[in-house]
Formats: sequence, structure tokens, C-alpha cells
Amino acid sequence: MNRFITGVLVAGMAVAAVTGLSACNRNASAEGPQYAKVLSATPIRQTVNHPRQQCHEETVTHHKPVKDTHQIAGTAIGAVLGGVLGHQVGGGNGKKLATVAGAVAGGYAGKKIQENRQENSTYTTQEQRCQTVNDKSTRIVGYTVKYQLNGTVHTTRMDHDPGDRVEIKQSSTVVSSAN
Repeated sequence: MNRFITGVLVAGMAVAAVTGLSACNRNASAEGPQYAKVLSATPIRQTVNHPRQQCHEETVTHHKPVKDTHQIAGTAIGAVLGGVLGHQVGGGNGKKLATVAGAVAGGYAGKKIQENRQENSTYTTQEQRCQTVNDKSTRIVGYTVKYQLNGTVHTTRMDHDPGDRVEIKQSSTVVSSAN
């Protein structure tokens, strides 16, 4: 009989231990981490602007400075030469008229010749021209995550892609991801 009582006591203690452990496991799973299924994780992208200077050498043509802006020298030289040539034509009063006409025409021609030479008197230099160029790039700054918890769809923002499930706190807040 002693053996019988000992066996019953051992069996009772075993049942009590198993029941206690089972109850502990149920409480542990209720208190342990809870996971929700991730439905989608959409990257949030941000465009970043990177301005930089881009420079190049450019050939620039300049007009040489003009000393005689009214072309007085050309007009005077042309008038003298035109007068001399006009004086060679005709005789009497016609000679005087030809001299005056030659001086006027020569003065006008001398002015235009000097003006043309001044306009075509140029020099070139190499000058640096710069402009700001914007290089753009995009980067991922987070993820919009949709997950399902107890039949309800929730949305949150995370700094990383959570994978296929996320850990949830008791207050339905996403804690971290678990792959």
C-alpha cells in the first residue's frame, strides 16, 4: 500500500507540474511578442539637389579702342586728296567746282574708309564662363508600411523595410520587423 500511495503522489505531482508549466506557457505567449502580417512596404523617396559650378573657356572678340571716334583724320586726308584730284579736272570756274566737289567726295570717302577699318580692328581673348548646374539624386528616407492585425489594416512609417512581418506592442504600435 505504501507503494501505491507513493505512486499516486508522484503521479499527482507530475500532473501538477505539467499543468503549472502549461499555464505559464499560456501566459508567456499572451505576454510575449505579437506579430502582424505586412501587406506592403512602399519606399518613401526624397530628391536631393547637388549644385555645382561648371566652367569652360570661351573665345571672346573685342573691338580695339578707337582714338578718333569722329574719323577726323580720314575725312581730312580724303578731302585733301579729293580736292587735288578734282583740281586736275576742267578749267576756269569748272576747275573750282571740281576741286570743291572732289574735296567733299574725298572727305566722305576718307571718313567711311577710316570708319570701316576701325570696326574691323578687333582682338580675341580667352575668358572663363561659369554656370551653376544642379545634379539631382533620389534616396529612400523611409517606408510606408501597411500591415494586418486582427483583421484590421493599419499603416505606419518605418525607417527600414520590415520584411514579411512586424512586431507589435500591446497598444498596436509597431516595434520592429522580424523576417
